[in-house]
Amino acid sequence: MRCESVKAAAPTLKARALRLLARRDYTRHELAQRLAPHAADADELEAVLDDCARRGWLDEARALEAHLHRRASARGRARLQAELRARGFADPALLAQADARLAATEAERAQAAWARRFGTAPRDAAERARQLRFLLARGFAPDVARQVVPRLGGDGGGEHGDGNEPGGADLHAA
Repeated sequence: MRCESVKAAAPTLKARALRLLARRDYTRHELAQRLAPHAADADELEAVLDDCARRGWLDEARALEAHLHRRASARGRARLQAELRARGFADPALLAQADARLAATEAERAQAAWARRFGTAPRDAAERARQLRFLLARGFAPDVARQVVPRLGGDGGGEHGDGNEPGGADLHAA
């Protein structure tokens, strides 16, 4: 028996786009970056992107919602805004709407992230500083982080901390 190797033809640009979009939603910018190495020229790439958008396969609003759904529970507003800019979201109205929603839920999301990670009041100033850094590194606003992390001797939840504890735990400038 003779085994003949049949070489499959390279997938078309449209097929590549569909395969990528089947996994997750992309912004137009992201999809263009992924497809560019496989496109014969810029016109072919734009035609495929336009076709995908026309058919509803490429939708910036849906991609933004999916990203926020995946990431917002553990990230702050500043971090999410940076991620959205990096992903190439360009519609200012869409970004403003997302920013307003994130601002409205910032404190609740910070409280949930803190509770998942720590859940108990800090024992000393160094521990409080560590808990504050945790929230700040995830993009939560400094004033929100100070409200969420209990002060030393606090009762374990929200509306605590003015950032002026002894021992250098003041992260107001962070």
